[in-house]
Amino acid sequence: MNDFLDKGFSKLKCKFADMRYILAWTVLLFAGCMQTDEISSINPENWAKRRAEISSLDSLEYGKTYLSIYSQIYSTSEHKTHNLTAMVSMRNTSDQDTIYLLKAEYFDTHGNPVRTYFEHPVYLAPMETTEIIIDELDISGGTGSNFLIEWKIPENCPEPLFEGIMNSTMGQQGLSFATVGVRIQ
Repeated sequence: MNDFLDKGFSKLKCKFADMRYILAWTVLLFAGCMQTDEISSINPENWAKRRAEISSLDSLEYGKTYLSIYSQIYSTSEHKTHNLTAMVSMRNTSDQDTIYLLKAEYFDTHGNPVRTYFEHPVYLAPMETTEIIIDELDISGGTGSNFLIEWKIPENCPEPLFEGIMNSTMGQQGLSFATVGVRIQ
């Protein structure tokens, strides 16, 4: 009788081990499908579609704005960080004029350039908004990342508005906050 029970438990152990093996591979396969190699969820081809030609003899006013962004924040101590999704919102506040964004450059905590999103002028129609998204998994900017955004506007046009919106959800908790750009030139 004991021999019969031992064989039964042995078969049960094998089936349980097989199920754990199958479950582990299923989880890995699912996780692999969810993983992305993209740095930003905004397709760079969108910038090419917005390309604008500006004459060097134009009468447009030049400006440069600094915007703080947080791709990570400290959590519970200086040794633990929490990743955030960051959205750079670039808004044309004019209801009449098209404005031009010349360059959007992303810097890390130490002031090192991370990437430039466009290096040719792109336009924003009156009251239009466009975004740059820094994915939660992209921590290249660190806890003190920032943007420099160069722009041109027609004379007497309201300045563009640049905001950073950071958020994250973990379990049933959510975290979000915003920053506003400051004109530096």
